[in-house]
Amino acid sequence: MAPAAIGDSLIEAIIKNDKVRWWSKPNLRRLYLLLVPFCLFIESTSGFDSSMMNGMQALVYWKDYFNHPVGGQLGLLVACYNLGAVTSIPFISLVADHVGRRWSIVFGSVVMLIGSIMQGLAVNLPMFVFARIFLGHGIVYAIVSGAALLGELGHPKERAFLGSMFNAFYGVGAVIGAGIVVQTLTIKNDWSWRLPSLLQSLPSLLQITFAFTVPESPRWLISKDRGEEALAILIKYHAEGDASNELPHLEYAEITRALEMENQSRRRGWAELFQNAGMRRRTLIGTMLGLFTQFSGNSLISQYLVPILNKIGISDSYTQVRYNVGKEAWGFVIGIMMASISPRFPRRKIYLLCVFSLLAVYTAWTIAQARNRITGSKESGYAVLVFIFLYSPAYCLGYNALTYVYMVEIFPYYVRTKGLSWFQLWGRTAAMFSSFVNPIGLENADWKYLLVYVCWLCFEVVFIYFFFPETYGRTLEELTFLFEGEEKQTEIAAAAQKVLDNPVIEVHEHADKKA
Repeated sequence: MAPAAIGDSLIEAIIKNDKVRWWSKPNLRRLYLLLVPFCLFIESTSGFDSSMMNGMQALVYWKDYFNHPVGGQLGLLVACYNLGAVTSIPFISLVADHVGRRWSIVFGSVVMLIGSIMQGLAVNLPMFVFARIFLGHGIVYAIVSGAALLGELGHPKERAFLGSMFNAFYGVGAVIGAGIVVQTLTIKNDWSWRLPSLLQSLPSLLQITFAFTVPESPRWLISKDRGEEALAILIKYHAEGDASNELPHLEYAEITRALEMENQSRRRGWAELFQNAGMRRRTLIGTMLGLFTQFSGNSLISQYLVPILNKIGISDSYTQVRYNVGKEAWGFVIGIMMASISPRFPRRKIYLLCVFSLLAVYTAWTIAQARNRITGSKESGYAVLVFIFLYSPAYCLGYNALTYVYMVEIFPYYVRTKGLSWFQLWGRTAAMFSSFVNPIGLENADWKYLLVYVCWLCFEVVFIYFFFPETYGRTLEELTFLFEGEEKQTEIAAAAQKVLDNPVIEVHEHADKKA
């Protein structure tokens, strides 16, 4: 069960007394607005890819060009994106921890830019597959570093909200990708699928353009002995340039002490993920959360809506792509709403509510699709559509809104990018596996294939109940030793208390000038 929590920290007390909203703080407002194109649009690339590949299955010229792929071949075309993502896992933490979060995002964006161009100009199936592998290889660098940067740079008051919005912006790319395919459906040549492929580069271009309009992670700077720069960033954005404000100094003290303590006991390399019981539990949670977010039936909807629609009697291509746009637009609206609501509540309770809701929706969907296939009832076919649309709020409640927030919270700084990479490894593996087997399962087992996800969701309920800890209401530094006991958490809190015992009126001149 969850470790015991200590009382409200000094930082939490300050946050609760801060009644000024972020949009009324000029420096913080500018930072967040710049983080939108630089960080939040990263997930838009994945959303664009899923909805584009979903819509392409209704494009005549795409099907003709690649000889009408079905079953395993169709699964390969969709799954190779995640295959590319898996190949990047060993290198992500090396890049992100060595050159910083910003440069890692830029590197991944450049790789994706090249991949989208190759995909749009593909002359045969192998080139299309390789381009998608290349795209997938780049996306994880950007996702891991983007999620880490949002958590490490954001004000403690909005940190969870920023993390929730990160996944919600998947819907931006999904809506755009689906909408573009609706328009290119009218193009009577191969540009009906080449143009969407080329336009997949737009989010990457945004990241490269805005790369140096935002600062680097203060925690990364402190880890590289660049504390003055880190304090200057904290003062500028978390205290609006007021060097006498207590908050940035409390944060700086907690970050510095947490990194010192963490560095004393850590191993180097990937062995860090398994070095003690607490870290092994974090790694287990990261593994299972990766599987849960990608193997809860979501890939069936996001990538194979067209085959599902065919099975329930909706076979017109134009109608199919319009349903795809409607589904993605609905998902985006719901994603934004849940990202605004879910972080305000305890993580563990929200996850349990999420998975219970998913189980109810999938069970009802299975019954409706079985009835449609057995009796041919049109009403049950439309019921399937209703449950597909109801899936979005159930999924977005926890898995979309809290996943990156939760992953950043449970993994300490020095192992954070490794933990996020580990989560990505299992998530991408699950996505790759489900992308490959879903069309085979739908073709061979029909509605009975949905029972696989019903059973898996039952397992998710049990695992979350027994293994997910509560992280709500704590700073990242207080969560550094979440599983290692209150003694170390108290030591970090003591570092912050020293700042109050020795008030800082005049601080480092360098930091003050940079702020």
